[in-house]
Amino acid sequence: MPAVLEQLLGAVVMAVVLADVFLSVLYARMGSSILGRWVAFATWKGFRLLRRVLGRRAVGLLSFIGPVIIVLLIGTWAFGLGLGAALAIHPALGTGVVTMAGPTPTGFATALLAGVGSISVVSEGGFAPHTTGYRLFFAFGGVVGTSVVSLTLAYLMQVYTALRSRNVLGLKIHLLSGQTADAAELLAGLGSGGDFSSGYTVLNEMAVEVSATKEGHHFYPVLFYFRFTEPLYAISRITLMSLDSVSLIKSALHDEEYGRLKESGPVEQLWRGAIILAGSLEDTFLRGGSPDGAASPDAATRERWERRYAAAVRRLRQAGIRTMEDERDGAGRYVALRACWDRHVTLLAPAMMFELQDIDPAGADPEASDRRPPFRGRRSAPA
Repeated sequence: MPAVLEQLLGAVVMAVVLADVFLSVLYARMGSSILGRWVAFATWKGFRLLRRVLGRRAVGLLSFIGPVIIVLLIGTWAFGLGLGAALAIHPALGTGVVTMAGPTPTGFATALLAGVGSISVVSEGGFAPHTTGYRLFFAFGGVVGTSVVSLTLAYLMQVYTALRSRNVLGLKIHLLSGQTADAAELLAGLGSGGDFSSGYTVLNEMAVEVSATKEGHHFYPVLFYFRFTEPLYAISRITLMSLDSVSLIKSALHDEEYGRLKESGPVEQLWRGAIILAGSLEDTFLRGGSPDGAASPDAATRERWERRYAAAVRRLRQAGIRTMEDERDGAGRYVALRACWDRHVTLLAPAMMFELQDIDPAGADPEASDRRPPFRGRRSAPA
């Protein structure tokens, strides 16, 4: 390869890597990276293939998707910078760049060693620049190497901070529901005795945390690929619990007694935040993107949703919460509201290799709440 062309190719490779670091760390946005999204997608597809081959035996391995993507992404940045520097140095071995002792080999492996050394924050690998141009190049490489290491450390800290916040939200919702993954149980606890004064504050906190989770995934899209064995941490579970809670508030609670709660900002924020979170993830990561509009359920699905609504109403009444007097009208509201978001859950859950019954046990078995201990039993013992 002609020397000028090889050096130009090296400059292009380094520019692409630096652009990807910039877009991933400093201008973090969904879909903005150059290399990162392809590294993540290829790794994800590899793990999905592994799941199909190994079946249930691969469930534990799926927890490594996110960490493996992080390792591969950092490795891609490091290798890309080293490769670009090697292409720029290779034509100058023995003239512009020499070893500090003995004759200078001119093979590409030597150029790769010199290139890695030029961007290393530890040492220069025993090579020294002998021309002004390459002295400047080595100085530039040192600055780039130090900067990329600093940015990578900052990136890792931010990603894992956002991941921790998402997991805390998932655990919080799970515990509020009495570890049942049932939005009716969550609402029964928040409004026990018909008083939602303290529950309003919790709903407000949930709305804020769902919004923060949405922005966390917007800034650090790699979060989507962090899949834990426990479904309570799944973004599809968080989305479902948020949207099902709002659907039950608007369809099951009595209009007059809880009108202010239904019209409140936190309830609206929780609904819209969860919808936007699910839609943005689908648009970015799933083939076909986010579904448009509400989907009319078939007869079997509608019947299951109505059973789920009836079971939720019974549980809310056990907690002393006044519900809609016209249960048929309430069920119609619930079906209409659920039709707006159910497809988000049915898209996101399989995408991260979860079974729908694990994400939505209350929807899969609507009468499960009737088999729980009476709600008033909480007065003397945990639920």
